[in-house]
Amino acid sequence: MTRSALTTPPPDAIRPGPLPGAPAPGTPLGSHYSRCFGCGDEHPTGLHLTALTPDGVTVVAEFTVEETHQGAPGLAHGGVLAAAMDEVIGMSVWLFQRPYVTGRLETDYLAPVPVGTVLHLRAWCGGMSGRKAYLEAEGRIGSPDGPVAVRAAALFVEVGMEHFARHGDIQKIADEHHEYEVNP
Repeated sequence: MTRSALTTPPPDAIRPGPLPGAPAPGTPLGSHYSRCFGCGDEHPTGLHLTALTPDGVTVVAEFTVEETHQGAPGLAHGGVLAAAMDEVIGMSVWLFQRPYVTGRLETDYLAPVPVGTVLHLRAWCGGMSGRKAYLEAEGRIGSPDGPVAVRAAALFVEVGMEHFARHGDIQKIADEHHEYEVNP
């Protein structure tokens, strides 16, 4: 994947290790919102990604492409695949124990993904510099060692929880995220 300068970590970027209090290896990661299109179990046509961290710095997840996710007949929609990449990357920044938002997402499509396919996703951080996190992900067809169908590189930016309070639904944030103090 050829990445732009916007998703390439600068020379001073630091590659993070597991943080104290981070989920233990093998721990499933919960959804960040029950109605989230990417990971929410209450979204009727969402991706329903469930993820875990094998090592405290990487996130792996599986996504089964369903008929509601198709673009061309019988094939996953490219935008849905980009959403899956954004979601698994977004789950990986949760390991840093701070809120981030997507600043830029670059996606390369290497192979068609048929409906019914299980896409094995993996995301990791290439480096952090200030409020910026430089992340990558890949989606493999059929198994964690299967052929790569999609790759992504992203720039995520750390924000305060007030960002979500100001632009989102403060009550739903409070209802589902008791561990965060939100002062709009």
